Amino acid sequence: MVGSSHEALHRIFQKGPALLTRALQRVLHVPFPEPREIAALNVDLTEIEPIERRVDTLLRAETDEGTYLLVVESQGKTDDRKRGSWPYYLSFLYEKYRCEPVLIVITQSSATARWASRPIRLGFPGWESLTVRPLVLGPDNVPVIADERQAERDVPLAVLSAMTHGRGAQAPAILESLASALRTIDPDSAAVFVQFVDSCLADPQAKQMWRDLMTAIQYFWRHPLAEQVREEGREQGLEQGLEQGLEQGRAEAKAEMVLHILQWRGIQVTGAVRERVEACTDLGQLEAWAQRAVHATDAAELFAEE
Repeated sequence: MVGSSHEALHRIFQKGPALLTRALQRVLHVPFPEPREIAALNVDLTEIEPIERRVDTLLRAETDEGTYLLVVESQGKTDDRKRGSWPYYLSFLYEKYRCEPVLIVITQSSATARWASRPIRLGFPGWESLTVRPLVLGPDNVPVIADERQAERDVPLAVLSAMTHGRGAQAPAILESLASALRTIDPDSAAVFVQFVDSCLADPQAKQMWRDLMTAIQYFWRHPLAEQVREEGREQGLEQGLEQGLEQGRAEAKAEMVLHILQWRGIQVTGAVRERVEACTDLGQLEAWAQRAVHATDAAELFAEE
């Protein structure tokens, strides 16, 4: 189970390795050759000495132009120790595999992205013995995917967009588009992507909106993360209905989710609407209302077809 944004930001490339080369080509405009095959390698770079060194994700890309090692580092903040460890990683990997290593840094912070993109030059100024130029993916170059059709065309890239930009005023459109796109892929992959996004959403409102959206399409409840959310709900008294039966508890949770989606989208919820939603115990009806809530412009639209 992914427990942090640091882990999710690099593990998405283990789940969809081809996304990494597309990001290099389309986001960073690096003419990286199309791989014939990409395989995950052991990330342990420990030497015989008792010094443990690990990269976050390591992939081997076989292309017509040669074999490359793609070193992915998830970076939450600036860390000048990387001036020593990143060159070490690349040198060690080249010595071990005799393949060209490529360093890719991914971050949710624009300031960290600017810091990471600065070349690391070791040696005499003007005649450096070693220069490391990281390729950086961050909020300033990963595209904002807030269109449902665009998200469906490249779901992994839409996931990366949500992980990178899932905060502020643009978050609802990004998350809603991704939620719709997840319906088009297999449920197991969707459940993994759900967790990646959940781990990276630092904004509490965006995180709750994402969890409500996932509950509406029922991917979320199949995932281990759902048990964590249900436990949080128990502590807050949101799942008291479970004492009277699981179905009633799920109905109460879904009713709350419908109302939350409307509120976070800035739609006024009248007392009559709240009363009708909270009184409903039909899970199918509540799910239909949740789906309408994602696109509604007025709370009354929930019941327009009834």
